[in-house]
Amino acid sequence: MSHSAAALSAHQYIQRDSNTIVTEQLFGDKSVTFLYNTLRENAPALFRALTSARMSSLLSLYHYDFLDSRKAKADKMIHGLQVDLSECVAAPGYYDTPRKVFERQIRYWQLRPMDEDTAAIASPADSRVLIGSFAEVSALFIKEKFFTSEELFGSDRPWHQLFAAGDFAVFRLTPDKYHYNHAPVSGTVIDFYEIDGAHHSCNPAAQLAVASLYAKNTRVVTVIDTDVEGGSGIGKVAMIEVVALMIGDIVQAYSEHEYQNPHPVQPGMFVTKGCPKSLYRPGSSTDILVFEPNRMIFSADIVANSRRQDVQSRFSSKAGHPLVETEVTVRSTIGSKLP
Repeated sequence: MSHSAAALSAHQYIQRDSNTIVTEQLFGDKSVTFLYNTLRENAPALFRALTSARMSSLLSLYHYDFLDSRKAKADKMIHGLQVDLSECVAAPGYYDTPRKVFERQIRYWQLRPMDEDTAAIASPADSRVLIGSFAEVSALFIKEKFFTSEELFGSDRPWHQLFAAGDFAVFRLTPDKYHYNHAPVSGTVIDFYEIDGAHHSCNPAAQLAVASLYAKNTRVVTVIDTDVEGGSGIGKVAMIEVVALMIGDIVQAYSEHEYQNPHPVQPGMFVTKGCPKSLYRPGSSTDILVFEPNRMIFSADIVANSRRQDVQSRFSSKAGHPLVETEVTVRSTIGSKLP
C-alpha cells in the first residue's frame, strides 16, 4: 500500500464508555494527505514554510480571529463540531467567535469525575489515547517509531536517560475537543522548559509520512516528582504538551480551584491531580505522558483495546501490529501505581 493510499484509509478508535468501534471523520484529511505526501516530496521548501511556527500562527489568526462574520462562523463551528454548550461555564450567548468556542471552559468538577485515590493516574485531556513503551521501540527501524526519549526530551537535559525504558501515553486532541490540559498526577514541578520546532499536523496521515513527528514539533516539557508529601507516589512523571498545525500558543494557566487565579507553571510549585494546567490556542494538539520504568501500569481496558485486531487503525499500519486508540475523558483514570 502506498503512503497516499494508507493515508486515505479509514481510521477507527474505541469509545471507552460503550466499548464500540468508531470510524473517525478526520478533519482536513485530504488537505493533510496532500501536504504530507505530494507537497512534502515535490516542494520541500514550501512544505517547511507551511509547517513553520509563523505560518501556523497566521493560519490560526485567519481561522479564529480575522473573519468577517465571526458570529456566523462560531455558530457553524458549534454545530459542525457538535460542541455541547451545556457543559460550559459561560452562558451560550458568550460564544460568538470561533476562538471563544475553541477556548471554552467546562464545569469539569461536575462533568468529568475523577478517582481521588492518589494511586490513580488521570487523563490530561478529552482525547484519544495510544499507549506504548520505549523498551519496545526498536532503534533499527527509524521510520516505524513515534520517537525516542532523547528526541522527545532533548539531549541537553538528563530526562531522556531517566525515562529511556519507561512507558508513555500519547493523547491526541482533535479540533472538537475541550482544549484545556489538566494535571495527571500530584507532585512538585522539578523542571519546566520549551523546545522549539515545527507545527506539524496531528492527523494520523502526518504520522505515516514523517518519522518521530511529535519530537519535531514545538513542545513544553514539565517534569513532576510525585514521590513527595501529598504526591501520587509513582516516581517522576513527564507531561509534554505538543503544538500542532494552527496552534498559536500553549498558555500555562494552572488553577487550584476551577479556573480561578490562573498562573504560570514553574519549578518548585506543587500541582494537584485533576486541576487545569494549560490551554492550547487554538487548533488540534497532543499531550504525551512519560513514566519511569516499573512505577505504573496502564488500565486493563486501554491495554486490551490497544491490541485489538478488529479495528482499522492507521497507527497499526505504521507499526506493523495492532496499535489502537481509546477515547478517554479528561480526569478519567488511565493507569495506576504499581502495587
